[in-house]
Amino acid sequence: MGMTITEKILCAHTDLKEVHPGLLINARVDIALGNDITAPIAIAEFRKTGAKQVFDKDKVVLVPDHFTPNKDISSAEQCKILRDFAREQSLTHYYEVGEVGVEHALLPEQGVVVPGDVVIGADSHTCTYGALGAFATGVGSTDFAAAMLTGESWFKVPETIKVVFHGPRQKWVSGKDLILYLIGLIGVDGALYQALEFTGDTVASLTMADRLTIANMAIEAGAKNGIFAPDEITRAYVEKRAERPYTFYASDPDARYCRVIDIDVAQIEPQVAFPHLPSNTRGISQAGEVPIDQVVIGSCTNGRIEDLRVAAEILKGRKAAPHVRLIVIPATQQIYREALREGLLEIFIEAKAAVSTPTCGPCLGGHMGILAKGERAVATTNRNFVGRMGHTGSEIYLANPAVAAASAVLGRVAGPDEL
Repeated sequence: MGMTITEKILCAHTDLKEVHPGLLINARVDIALGNDITAPIAIAEFRKTGAKQVFDKDKVVLVPDHFTPNKDISSAEQCKILRDFAREQSLTHYYEVGEVGVEHALLPEQGVVVPGDVVIGADSHTCTYGALGAFATGVGSTDFAAAMLTGESWFKVPETIKVVFHGPRQKWVSGKDLILYLIGLIGVDGALYQALEFTGDTVASLTMADRLTIANMAIEAGAKNGIFAPDEITRAYVEKRAERPYTFYASDPDARYCRVIDIDVAQIEPQVAFPHLPSNTRGISQAGEVPIDQVVIGSCTNGRIEDLRVAAEILKGRKAAPHVRLIVIPATQQIYREALREGLLEIFIEAKAAVSTPTCGPCLGGHMGILAKGERAVATTNRNFVGRMGHTGSEIYLANPAVAAASAVLGRVAGPDEL
């Protein structure tokens, strides 16, 4: 019996000849990732072992992106722990303010993660890297600490759900809409500890930005990982970035799937996830008249240059509604520079937006756009749980950059065709 792409990658990082769903394995990791929230805990656990050196200074990555630039003394102390540890360990991949980006946008951009990798990160959206054809999943801080020490992590090999996206996309429909539609279809636990393998003729035409968005939100369906088989679009993206050799894997024709989900993309319109779950989705035509107070365009889900271009296309020559706070956060310094060169930042500022240096910021209710009681926000982020972006009495509506930009102009949840 053949293996899926997820099973093949995991198997290649063991000494086994084959693996199957349910098998408990130890696998070698290519990248172990932590940020300014999760890494300090892992570093403390690492030190408790008496260890003096990480297993590989090139494979342990620290990215202070959640509360940076530091918003208060506590966050400054957190980041200092990372900074001191990175210096002590001579880590190759530590990114300071001024060069940092939101981790899951930064690592693919810099070629740190490549196809065929096994990647663990002490952050749930580590599954983003599945867009490159890597096995990538979030773990707890103690598992991250163990990986820093040993270079390995344990897994139960997941079953795989094959998701077949087929057909042409409607205008303004992006990867964000495909994954929101899927989550709405199967629920936030619809792929619990399973792999989501994305295939179909629609996938073949998706940009890498769209694939990264889809893989990023696999965790919102409960998935262990989301993954795309790499192709020529993947190759074009990684060959100019990859800092290491890489391997393209693909599922065998006789690979086993626990479920196959077939989705006609032509029937999907831009989606909005209403409070308080990413699965509470509606097509934009069913959104109704929902007034809003804030719009956030950015995050590891939709802060890439392609996302900013779409938002700028909508906002050019227009302004945010008088009562709407519009916040735009490019996901990395490189994206910030590209947006500057292309004149996108000028468009945003003319639209009355506040443009921030790269940070996770408001996505997790950290800073740079916290909501008060009773306020509503449209965001291109990935979660809209109760209190996610501020007060427990606030509301978050998840959408793609086009819908977010149109909503900022009209002052309510709205699609771009309404302008």
